[in-house]
Amino acid sequence: MTLTLFTFASMFMLGLAGLTFHRTHLLSALLCLEGIMLSIFIALSLWTLQLDSNNFSASPLLLLAFSACEASVGLALLVATARTHGSDRINTLNLLQC
Repeated sequence: MTLTLFTFASMFMLGLAGLTFHRTHLLSALLCLEGIMLSIFIALSLWTLQLDSNNFSASPLLLLAFSACEASVGLALLVATARTHGSDRINTLNLLQC
């Protein structure tokens, strides 16, 4: 296993572990999701550079665009949750209410 593969695999696993075990605040969950998306973006960018092909050069940019959309929706939900519930703690949210 190369050093770069180990680095990005560990970045992904740390983000996934943070999302799994530290779910007290919505902001920390969103930051872990952004870390996961960043590790996937960097790994996909390096993969297209290693292939030395122009066929896959648009896929990292597409992933980055979806990541930016995901971040904006997440921050909008964070602001809406903080305004309606008073905090961003996940355990205060009741997902069964409409």
